[in-house]
Amino acid sequence: MTEGTNAASPPVEGSEDSVLTVLVAGLANLLIAAAKFVGAMISGSSSMLSESAHSLADTVTEVLLFVAIRRGSKPADELHPLGYGREAYLWSLLAAFATFVAGAAVSVVDGVERILHGGDSGDPRVAFVVLAVAFVLEGTSLLRALRQVRGNARRYRVRIRTFLEETTDTAVKAVTFEDSAALVGLVLAALGLGLTHLTGQSFWDGASSVLIGVLLFVVAVSLARANSSLLVGRSAPLGLDHELQDELESLPEVTSVPVFVTSVTGPRRLLVAAKVEFRDGCTTDDIERAADEAERRLVARFPGIEYVFLDPSARPTAAHASPPAASGHSG
Repeated sequence: MTEGTNAASPPVEGSEDSVLTVLVAGLANLLIAAAKFVGAMISGSSSMLSESAHSLADTVTEVLLFVAIRRGSKPADELHPLGYGREAYLWSLLAAFATFVAGAAVSVVDGVERILHGGDSGDPRVAFVVLAVAFVLEGTSLLRALRQVRGNARRYRVRIRTFLEETTDTAVKAVTFEDSAALVGLVLAALGLGLTHLTGQSFWDGASSVLIGVLLFVVAVSLARANSSLLVGRSAPLGLDHELQDELESLPEVTSVPVFVTSVTGPRRLLVAAKVEFRDGCTTDDIERAADEAERRLVARFPGIEYVFLDPSARPTAAHASPPAASGHSG
């Protein structure tokens, strides 16, 4: 069986883009929290103060995503020979829970409280100015995330929606989903505040808060499911496993690949393992050369492949009875 090795590897392609995307989102949320806090102090609005706490919680979520990227990019060691890539999904899962607890739950509870008992919405002019500032900042963060998503989707020749559903880079997915939900939430908040001001009924303010909470709940569940699947270990996304198997079967020395397995080991990182049937008469040297060529082709197809494990089924000729040398890739 040819085995992949793990020498010191360079940073995974795209990781620095993800760091920048998360940092932009974190800075935007921090500025939004400050703007809402100032608006709450000027207007005396309790709902704006709650929104300030909500945005501060979103900033904490971005911090968790930043930790996810940094922890997941740690190099392999003796205790973790496949690296720490999947740890990124643990921290991203915690960020999803933070979105649920600090975002969805707080918004729904605050909305129900406002519907049942009313409350002071403060000066709507101040509130609308704060919401407009928040919309610009959230929009800037979203545009940054969408640029990265659009570039990756173009690279894999898929739609943006498909890429977001299948990507193993859940930090970028989280920023895109949360910023999109935030923009929708700001529109809902503006509608709620406007209707409350026009009708004098705080029900609309509370109802918009509940809808925002439901929206954040959907985002949190989606992110939690994606990270749970990747944390357990899932196959290559975007149909890449079929492309890689076809690439392996195209080698002239290979007759068939009865077993082909891929496993995501971290954001944009992949392990490939296959049982390969070589044509009759292949020597050990032939198998070694074919394994090296297979690795080269697979990595050319997807640079994130770190390991290639091939189990040859055909026996080499007696003239070359020594076992094949190790073959593999460290991305």
